[in-house]
Amino acid sequence: MSDSNETSDSAEFRKSLEDIAFNFRSNVDIKDRKYRLKTYKQCFVGSEGVDYLLETGHAQTREDAVMLGRSLAHEFHLFEHVTRDHEFADDYKFYRFVDASERGTLTMDEKIGKYVRWSDFLAPVASGEALQPAFAAKSENLELIESKDQHVIGQVWPLDKYNTQLLDNVHPPSWQDPKAHNEKDGTYSYDMVVVGGGTGGLITAAGSAGVGARVAMIEEHMLGGDCLNVGCVPSKALIHSANLAHTLRGDMEHLADAGISLDPSAVKVDFEKAMERVRRIRAGISHHDSAERYSKELGVQIFLGRGKFTSERTVEVNGKTLTFKRAVIATGGYPNLLPIEGLKSLHDKATAIDSGEPRPIVMTNETIFNLTKRPQNMLVIGAGVIGMELAQAMQRLGSKVKVMGRSGRVLPKEDADLAQVVKDQMIKDGVEFRLDVSEYLRIEMTGEVLDNGYPEMKLAVMEKGNDEVVEFKFDALLLAAGRRPNVTGMDLEAAKVDYDVKKGLLVSDKLQTTNPRIFGVGDCCSEFKFTHAADFMARAVIRNALFLGKEKMSNLLIPYATFTSPEIASVGLYESDLKKKGMEFRVFEKHFKDNDRAICDGKTAGMVRFRVDAKSDRILGASIVGEGAGNMISEVTLAMQSDTGMTALAAVIHPYPTTAEAVRQSGDLYSKTRLTTTVKSLLRGIISLQR
Repeated sequence: MSDSNETSDSAEFRKSLEDIAFNFRSNVDIKDRKYRLKTYKQCFVGSEGVDYLLETGHAQTREDAVMLGRSLAHEFHLFEHVTRDHEFADDYKFYRFVDASERGTLTMDEKIGKYVRWSDFLAPVASGEALQPAFAAKSENLELIESKDQHVIGQVWPLDKYNTQLLDNVHPPSWQDPKAHNEKDGTYSYDMVVVGGGTGGLITAAGSAGVGARVAMIEEHMLGGDCLNVGCVPSKALIHSANLAHTLRGDMEHLADAGISLDPSAVKVDFEKAMERVRRIRAGISHHDSAERYSKELGVQIFLGRGKFTSERTVEVNGKTLTFKRAVIATGGYPNLLPIEGLKSLHDKATAIDSGEPRPIVMTNETIFNLTKRPQNMLVIGAGVIGMELAQAMQRLGSKVKVMGRSGRVLPKEDADLAQVVKDQMIKDGVEFRLDVSEYLRIEMTGEVLDNGYPEMKLAVMEKGNDEVVEFKFDALLLAAGRRPNVTGMDLEAAKVDYDVKKGLLVSDKLQTTNPRIFGVGDCCSEFKFTHAADFMARAVIRNALFLGKEKMSNLLIPYATFTSPEIASVGLYESDLKKKGMEFRVFEKHFKDNDRAICDGKTAGMVRFRVDAKSDRILGASIVGEGAGNMISEVTLAMQSDTGMTALAAVIHPYPTTAEAVRQSGDLYSKTRLTTTVKSLLRGIISLQR
């Protein structure tokens, strides 16, 4: 069968489904129904819907009718279970029809019968050319992704098929707000209103709707927040390409030792292709956080706009006032801009559109993924997680990278010797470190333009122990010197919510703000600025806000990882924490140079380190540095979460050979300390008696 026939058959089948859907809604018995003293408004019974599909001949068996009914529910989002707990079934279960506009919806172009997409605003691109379109007449619509807060969120670029797919999902053009619950007076009322559509907001909204709450979610910028758009997802996609390049081009010694010869000059990094892959992966994942999925599939009412509180129980968005019983603020954070002379003007230029193309030369994590051309010399200010991950990735992809900082060390949260393992590898990769900066003086253009089209810049600094000004030239700057909570611009004062511009929302251990109806989740109120932390904070808040729960932030055991090569991951208390608390502890560590699998793989740098209570086998904290540390730390987290001590950990059988054996072997080290002189003598005596 030809493609055209397949398309025709598909269109005919869809038209048939549309007809069935229309008639189904018109012929099932819709009325108020009671179950266990509760009334469900205007719904139909599943078994009666099956009866109708059989009577009309749309299905031949009851099983077929159920499958057809589920197609109507999923394909057209025609109806759903009244509490969204069940699929369509041949049973005495209640289902309600869903009005397409009740939770917000995409705009339909009636002339062509298709939804409006971002690509509709772009000029045509010649076949075969890279999709780097010129702005069309309606290009001003593409600039709406801009925050009205004190910082400017970078625009999405380039507007190719992947980024337009991303925007179609997480900030669709001309999104129509949900309709009012009371059409007579135009009022909106909710059990839960969530301000912010990043990880914390998404989990809160979906979880609350999943237990039957009426939920609205407000997002001004892009659903998915930092993690999807400018954080976890694009950075790990970039790191993947960088590590592949390193294996083929940069790790010749390791390849040669493995008996593989390769001409380094034959390995070429296509930077534009690598960045295109980042955009493709991000776009492919973006459906999970899309406005359409959350509204149609998960039952959340979506408002795309800036939310501002107008009272202790109301928030305004797009000129509409939403009343809530409970609210959650999950607005995340944003990168610091350092007070360096000349920096702000260059940063503004870097995010502005110049001759139809943004030039991301002074970047944060919010704009670095807009790069399409590789910088020759990149300067990274900040030796924390973001700075280290992206510095190593860019170096391995062919840029010459220099990392600058003030503290004299990298990854300051980690144990210094473990962080040094990561630094040593990055130095081997070619990254240069200048970590004793005492003052960043000024940044300016030199007037030169490099072969890649980027203007050359220079940064003047003062370094500790040097009385002379030192200048560094570069064509791209990444600012990774910390983040601030996004808590301004929402009129929190009207809601009687206290906050600090540096610390964020002031919340209790139950994540409750000074307004007991409003809770905080994620980077806007926590020092644990991780996606998985926001996820579990959101789960706690759902219980606390809707079900009078007593979940505490202090009870969450949060592991975290830095995805450099090698990785470094930790959970629980560090040595510095334990000393501050005055807790006595012992350290047990197993080095990968003594691990058979690590030796076989040629990845022997690093170790597993446990910090254990001095008087018991209780694990107080642990760190791992080495390949795959981010995965291995979860076993330790589970042990700590379940109060599994070092003795039991030593008894967990691991496959041989694996690097995770180092976790068990650390338990063995602890067990050996229990063999005191007295115990050894006793054991020898028992053996002697058996001779």
